[in-house]
Amino acid sequence: MKTRLTVIALFLASTLAGFVQTTAQWRGPARDGIFPNEHLLKMWPPEGPVMLWKTDIIGNGYGSPTLAADKIFVAGEIDTTGYLFAFDLQGKLLWKSEYGKEWVVNYQGSRCAPTVAGDLVYVCSGLGDIACFETATGAKKWSVDMIHDLHGRFTMFGHAESSLIDGDLVYLVPGGKDTNVVALNRFTGKIVWICKGMGEIPGYNAPYLVRLASRDVLVTFTAYSLLGMDAKTGQLLWVHPQDNIPVDERKQGNGDTHSNTVYYENGFIYYIAGDGNGAVKLELSPDGTTIRQVWRNRLIDNYMGGFVKQGNYLYSCVSEKRQLKCLDAGTGMVVDSLKCGVGAIILADSSFYYYNQKGEVKLIGLMNGKMMETGSFKMKEGTKEHFSHPVISRGVLYVRHGNVMGAWDVGKR
Repeated sequence: MKTRLTVIALFLASTLAGFVQTTAQWRGPARDGIFPNEHLLKMWPPEGPVMLWKTDIIGNGYGSPTLAADKIFVAGEIDTTGYLFAFDLQGKLLWKSEYGKEWVVNYQGSRCAPTVAGDLVYVCSGLGDIACFETATGAKKWSVDMIHDLHGRFTMFGHAESSLIDGDLVYLVPGGKDTNVVALNRFTGKIVWICKGMGEIPGYNAPYLVRLASRDVLVTFTAYSLLGMDAKTGQLLWVHPQDNIPVDERKQGNGDTHSNTVYYENGFIYYIAGDGNGAVKLELSPDGTTIRQVWRNRLIDNYMGGFVKQGNYLYSCVSEKRQLKCLDAGTGMVVDSLKCGVGAIILADSSFYYYNQKGEVKLIGLMNGKMMETGSFKMKEGTKEHFSHPVISRGVLYVRHGNVMGAWDVGKR
């Protein structure tokens, strides 16, 4: 009996390892845009919530901050060089470490949200350099150039991938013809497996891990394909083409931008690719080897604002009509709309936080099944476009606009 209990304990420990090692990442603990905060304000005063602090030293960039334990990590570009910054929760700079040259061809600045796993933090530049640092000191442990070391290729707007960590692996999409998707040892940067995929350039996508009883499935976009791979071996299991652009019309910048991370729940994969097939629901087989399309709504043209599934509904912006839409997850049909511009959406304590491309930060609640704005303020400081996704931790809302990152108190006191 004692031996059996020991085996069970070891199994549980190994099973949970992949979940607990990644303490902070892109769009929340599960990459689903949901932040586990409670006791948050349901309405804001006319002037908005109270600002706690701000900093203007983080350089150019669009990547969101990432919070882990007592630190805030954010990447930025200064004079063509990329830096990873670490702040304490009061906005004091703890360290600043260089990770290489950054993207300056267009939309100059950083793209990724750092990923924290244990005592290490990972960042990826627009030029394809991935680097690993110690969270305590900022000392660089290793780095890999996806273009030269992994034979990767550039997209029109640079690499824009927030690294996915699971167990001892970090997953990347260099976009090489033969080194399309790779898994590296996260402690050394050495290659563990390579998947040729469809040989396409990257799709600006942050990968997602689907956990099944028989295997874990890595799901990510390349330019014209949604790929499903065995996360342990890299075996390509299935492909879902983005067929909105004919093959003979495909070129960089035409139908290849798929920045929204997918979501999996109860046997179904949901994705929104505004530059691809729109909003789509796929049924995934129990063993992860096949998919079947359930529905598709081509009118949901969300390129990079993320989406949230709550209950039986999906919430996403649409670009052409500049609205926030609510879709029935069973049918894909729109059931509610709110005029609030094109933006990025997250959820915390049953309210949506929406940062639109005009710089307006909005609090959106659900009233009698309908979306309703219950507060707003303007992000007046900072530089360039309002593309970053907001983040919430411990009752504090963090918003990045170019070289400025601010913190607002949104908790009930």
